[in-house]
Amino acid sequence: MKLMKTTEAVGQMLCHDITQIIPGEFKGPVFRKGHIITEEDVPVLLSVGKDNIYIWEVNESMMHENDAAMVLYGLCANEFMHPSEVKEGKVEVVAETDGLLKVDSARLDAVNSQGEMMIACRHGNFPVRAGDKIAGTRIIPLIIEKEKMEQVREKAGGAPIFTILPFRKKKVGILTTGNEVYYGRIEDRFTPVVKRKVEEYGGEVTAHALSSDEAEMEISCIREMLEAGCDMILCTGGMSVDPDDRTPLAIRTVADEVITYGAPVLPGAMFMLSYKYAKDEAGETKRIPICGLPGCVMYAKRTIFDLVLPRLMADDPVTAEEISRLGMGGLCLNCDVCTFPNCGFGKGAV
Repeated sequence: MKLMKTTEAVGQMLCHDITQIIPGEFKGPVFRKGHIITEEDVPVLLSVGKDNIYIWEVNESMMHENDAAMVLYGLCANEFMHPSEVKEGKVEVVAETDGLLKVDSARLDAVNSQGEMMIACRHGNFPVRAGDKIAGTRIIPLIIEKEKMEQVREKAGGAPIFTILPFRKKKVGILTTGNEVYYGRIEDRFTPVVKRKVEEYGGEVTAHALSSDEAEMEISCIREMLEAGCDMILCTGGMSVDPDDRTPLAIRTVADEVITYGAPVLPGAMFMLSYKYAKDEAGETKRIPICGLPGCVMYAKRTIFDLVLPRLMADDPVTAEEISRLGMGGLCLNCDVCTFPNCGFGKGAV
């Protein structure tokens, strides 16, 4: 770059976008990188505070901010993503499908620790929708050494920083447990809530059963849903330590692996997650989640179920260690106006 007085820069090429801000009306580039300055442009440049201006001088060892931003984009993007238009040295990563966003935090840190460049993104392990902004990238100066951009490519090499796992159209079974519902003493208000949440992610409830508090009946219902081809089974109720609550026993009996019974999240401490292993049509082993949902899922705005369900719907295995790390940020404040997932709930350890 070469610094010149704006009044002396007629005929020179701009090396960066020039931003104009009119409060409440407009913010954006009034001139683009590569624009050749004319006499008529000088008053406009002066009006946006550009008494001096940088013009472009060819230097093969340096890279322009727009080009460098696209290098950073290349480190970020995977399939199901596309770049925005490069503006003022910035480019955004945009989702092309509904799915679960995964962030490689080690690679993200490797880039942001280099200095003179940045990638800012959403939290990982949360859902995104087609058209959502995932991240923004830019370098800090107007130009940067090409060598430095090559170095960051090496440090962040390998898989892209971001991945979107599309939601699967899962067949879901819901088992409603409890003598009070089974014998018709109260209305089942749990199933509609769970069904609505499943359908948010493209799932379909293909099986529903009522069971008393007898463990053998619950076990039989779960096995029937597995035989019917359910990809996920959600058991509602019966998750506390009361003597009549047998749902954890039923789940343990059927499951091949219990990930957790209990979670450091409120609401949702009595949540249970397990997996049953089965062969798919191609002979590959698949995980079928079998969950025990505590009563809070029925009435609380957001619970542990809202943190785990998107991952289950995207076939993203959840580990016991990940559940244990949910404590920081695991307290829902039950705000009068719920803005989840645009809040701190579930984000402390991500």
